[in-house]
Amino acid sequence: MKAVKRKTKSGKTSSVKRRAQKVSSSTVTRLSKYYRTLNDLMQQGIEHISSEELAKIEGFTSAQVRKDLSFFGSFGRRGLGYNTSELRNRIATIMGLNRSWNVAIVGAGNIGSALVDYAEFRAHGFNIRALFDNDNTKVGTTVKSLIVQPVDALEEGLKRDRIDIVILAIPASAAQAMADRLALTSVRGILNFAPKRLHVPSAMVVRQENTAMELEALSYFILNQKRRPEDAVS
Repeated sequence: MKAVKRKTKSGKTSSVKRRAQKVSSSTVTRLSKYYRTLNDLMQQGIEHISSEELAKIEGFTSAQVRKDLSFFGSFGRRGLGYNTSELRNRIATIMGLNRSWNVAIVGAGNIGSALVDYAEFRAHGFNIRALFDNDNTKVGTTVKSLIVQPVDALEEGLKRDRIDIVILAIPASAAQAMADRLALTSVRGILNFAPKRLHVPSAMVVRQENTAMELEALSYFILNQKRRPEDAVS
């Protein structure tokens, strides 16, 4: 860790620790896996687990588990391993899962409608508050517990419901224009189901979900009898 000297208002200097390495996307993905595994272990009444045992469950190495956690501080005790509840809660804090996020979906088609009632979202604090579409035959109808709102009312609805994250379940041809609109709001992140790379300001975070590409990759690795690159330790 590198220490950075920074002056306070009183004129004194304080030492601010800066992470020597940037946390990779693959590390964040593995943290999500650890979090779910720890939840399962807690439900089974298991109170402690070693890095070796956790690694075996996930298909990683114990060194990888320890490296992933080391980015965020010291975890566990030598000889005792990790307390499952404590580690789960600390990962929840790191991942922002110990708070609630307000979410809106743009696109009331098959994908958008299915996501409205996805229980896994609610279980981890992601609350679907609004659903928008530009199809007049859908506007005003109810999907699960939400009334489909017109896209024309998007900005007003996002502000009213204090939306943090927007899920885009719309055609690729409309995705960038919608991202441009969202960039002018207080929305902080986008989960994009459209098969198109989005360009947004640096202050906004975009994650891409492309099921078709995942199936194509799965097809390739099945035919070639190889593991996916993401499954290898990195």
